[in-house]
Amino acid sequence: MRVLLVGAGGVGGAITRIAARRPFFEAMVVADYDPDRAEAAVAALGGDARFTAEQVDAGDEAAVARLLRWHRCNVLLNATDPRFVMPLFRAARAAGATYLDMAMSLSRPHAERPYAECGVKLGDEQFTQAADWEKEGLLALVGMGVEPGLSDVFARYAADELFDEIEEIGIRDGANLTVDGYDFAPSFSIWTTIEECLNPPVVYETGKGWFTTEPFSEPEVFDFPEGIGPVECVNVEHEEVLLVPRWVDARRVTFKYGLGREFVETLKTLHLLGLDRTDPVTVPGPDGPVKVSPRDVVAACLPDPASLGERMHGKTCAGTWVKGVKDGAPREVYLYHVVDNQWSMAEYGSQAVVWQTAINPVVALELLATGAWSGAGVLGPEAFPARPFLDLLTAYGSPWGMREQ
Repeated sequence: MRVLLVGAGGVGGAITRIAARRPFFEAMVVADYDPDRAEAAVAALGGDARFTAEQVDAGDEAAVARLLRWHRCNVLLNATDPRFVMPLFRAARAAGATYLDMAMSLSRPHAERPYAECGVKLGDEQFTQAADWEKEGLLALVGMGVEPGLSDVFARYAADELFDEIEEIGIRDGANLTVDGYDFAPSFSIWTTIEECLNPPVVYETGKGWFTTEPFSEPEVFDFPEGIGPVECVNVEHEEVLLVPRWVDARRVTFKYGLGREFVETLKTLHLLGLDRTDPVTVPGPDGPVKVSPRDVVAACLPDPASLGERMHGKTCAGTWVKGVKDGAPREVYLYHVVDNQWSMAEYGSQAVVWQTAINPVVALELLATGAWSGAGVLGPEAFPARPFLDLLTAYGSPWGMREQ
């Protein structure tokens, strides 16, 4: 397997550190718009000859396809933000390569009823091309991070091994992370966080299909394991709700994020001021007017999440709560994966949230390389058997857990 990794930021850098410990691939080309960042990611690996650095614009489909062919890469792993999903998705198909991402093509709210009906859903642009990928015998494995990704694997595992009937699948994400010296310092890309938190959340119900609600709706307190404790969670737009019902039979699917009230209020303020917008606005500059995206300005004003590891304390938990019936009796479980920031920093030099995201696509790559996972078309993690993934995740030294509720 020869991999082109596009994006050498926090998650991309963590991917290289995790992959460097595994023998399943022949080469990994680390490409970024900033060549210094790609070079730094490769240099941190201490001379592993399998890794090389390149410069590429993720939005330039032709350039990415050329890079795939030049290095004879048969896999493109997308570690950029969701704005670049479609150009990279198309570039992989043009070059005849397998494609993996950790976030799917962007949604667009319904023009008249954004808090009741779906407009363009997350992943719709990719799934419209599924037949073409399948016809060409190519695989696009979409939403293969931690959430979406591992959370979807948990859903498939629950359906296969834990339940006869599933009433509800609810992804529940929470943490007790703190960052020294900052009152507000998101542990993940603020661009992506704004996108998913301020868009209308999507819920799935049998008979009703997909529909939307108000941002931050249906608050509930969820008790997270391993010392994290109770966290208030709210509805947030996320890919699992669009993926799980395609392959797993459940009467209701939700995603709720433990943001905390202060974080929610900050996001509401950004929206009130128009600072969540992505369309450029014109502002004065030293050499005349310049156009800038308000959301990009917000991101530039905040610390890079990848740089916060030394100041960060606590744990992050990603998991899937499932309620249903097994052998005629009610059952309720929470399948989860917890990462302690102190451990991930000591072991890999990566903060917990980006490391937890990064390990899952590497596990998926190894399953594809060995043939344990295979397929064609545009497929989510639920389309593949869960047990090989969970066993390999444990073999990587990062076990998962299950709690009967």
